[in-house]
Amino acid sequence: MATPIEQFIVKVRSFCSPVNFEALYDFVSKSSTILAKNLNFLDDVLETLNIQEHSIGVLGVLCVKLSLPVVPDFDVMFFRVQEFINSCNGEQIRYAPDMFARLCQLFTICLVERQQYIRGIPVLIKAIQKIQLFPSQLTSIHCCLCQLCLLAKCMKPALQFLDVDITDISKEKGNMEPKHFLLYYYYGGMIYTSLKNYDRALYFFEVAITTPSLAVSHIMLESYKKYMLVSLILYGKIPGLPKFTSHVVGRFIKPLSQAYHDLAAAYSTNTPSEVRAIINKHNDVFMRDNNMGLVKQCMSYLYKKNIQRLTKTFLTLSLSDMAAKVELPGPSEAEFYVLKMIEDEQIFASINQKDGMVVFKDNPEKYDTPVMFQQLEEEMKKCILLDEKLKQMDQEITVNSKYIQKSSEIRESYEGSVGITSEVNAQQPYFKFVTFSLSENVSTTENYRF
Repeated sequence: MATPIEQFIVKVRSFCSPVNFEALYDFVSKSSTILAKNLNFLDDVLETLNIQEHSIGVLGVLCVKLSLPVVPDFDVMFFRVQEFINSCNGEQIRYAPDMFARLCQLFTICLVERQQYIRGIPVLIKAIQKIQLFPSQLTSIHCCLCQLCLLAKCMKPALQFLDVDITDISKEKGNMEPKHFLLYYYYGGMIYTSLKNYDRALYFFEVAITTPSLAVSHIMLESYKKYMLVSLILYGKIPGLPKFTSHVVGRFIKPLSQAYHDLAAAYSTNTPSEVRAIINKHNDVFMRDNNMGLVKQCMSYLYKKNIQRLTKTFLTLSLSDMAAKVELPGPSEAEFYVLKMIEDEQIFASINQKDGMVVFKDNPEKYDTPVMFQQLEEEMKKCILLDEKLKQMDQEITVNSKYIQKSSEIRESYEGSVGITSEVNAQQPYFKFVTFSLSENVSTTENYRF
């Protein structure tokens, strides 16, 4: 009589010839208990099955082995997972996206526990490329890759995915949870912040904050704190969140971020001494949140912001006077900031080393160079692509059965309410409103009844 493991192998092979991947997925997903009871024979199963022909079967076995409390001989397991992700049949694993994502998540946990972060980055990049249907699709593996890049302090490998705007989310048969979505945007914001791409970082943190929610998420809270700090660096103030932001942000998350609101209030005064006082007051909070580095950057950008304000008032200014006006310790620190800002093209100036005078200049850019025209063309292409994508999404929504059903329900309820109130409206007076045509700049008067 065949053992359970032999029966498993026979079944996997039978579902692969002739091909019946859906049935194979159902069978393998229900066989985890049997596999877990026969751990000593799983290596034999992996040797027997072919990765390309029996990808789902091999995937099920690897998931069981990696889900053990203690993974024995991890180096061997690492190479097995690496070989599987490189060689598996992409068509097959798309029938088991939840199992494939689970494998990558367990793999990431093992790497983090062993502090072997950078080792798993190329493997997860290959895994994402294998399971994605198109480049702008988000999977739960994305946040695993971003986590490893942050821990390894090797950010650039994640940019090939972060730089692509997401237009679709892989359902992964229910395995894609809200936390995977939030972590992707939270980790992505941290990666962009570390690379000083603050515009993109702010967008990622904003997406995490404005995700529809009925409860407080710790990920949203941490995103909100970093959103405030990045906003201070970029704009010197906290911009208002969109109207569709969940009420939990204002009701619960904002009170939990009081130290950051105090910092923003002090920052708005443009007075470094007040900002330093708030930083010292809430030092423990910023340290506990691991945000002290960003807070120090806010302080540095406040000095730069104040120097920029001086360019609107003075044509020339000594380094010692500049240091006094922006509350820097001395002329050498003022020179350091000015040189850095000139290098980053935040101001246009020159320093006379003999008398220590700074001469402020106008922006030399005339916007008529080939490089500028190329940049303009690239931005226009992005706008055209975005417009095409919006039209495509609008078309898809228009023919969506759920949208049609909901729209018809709203229309019917509206028509019913109009019929009920028609007699009341007939007795109401007219009010005149002036409307403007943007194309003709002509005002017209229209009558409205309330």
